[in-house]
Amino acid sequence: MSTQEVADKLISFCRQGQFSEAINELYGQDIVSVEPDGAPEKEVRGLEAVKQKTENFNNMVEEVHGMEISDPQVADKFFSCTMKMDVTFKGAPRTTMEEICLYKVEDGKIAYEEFFFTPMNPGG
Repeated sequence: MSTQEVADKLISFCRQGQFSEAINELYGQDIVSVEPDGAPEKEVRGLEAVKQKTENFNNMVEEVHGMEISDPQVADKFFSCTMKMDVTFKGAPRTTMEEICLYKVEDGKIAYEEFFFTPMNPGG
């Protein structure tokens, strides 16, 4: 798959809330996933670790009220998008999270992802 095809598929999966399906189909075995300083998990490596990180995030969420994902911007082996999530985390007030998501594609699979956002203050 080309970078554009991977980007389009990822955006489609995410817009449908099918994050696990996206990971299973589009991520490479040696994926590296990076979050900003202050996030619960700064960096994880490997497909199983990314699946666990996703499960950990889902376990922190009480309710997703809405989500918006931009169309991808593609250049060479890279693409980015923005994601905005209206969410209530367990034990915290409802909030809006906004982030820039950057991906690198190698051999038709996502090999690297990095997310840019301001982590929440513990306790709200």
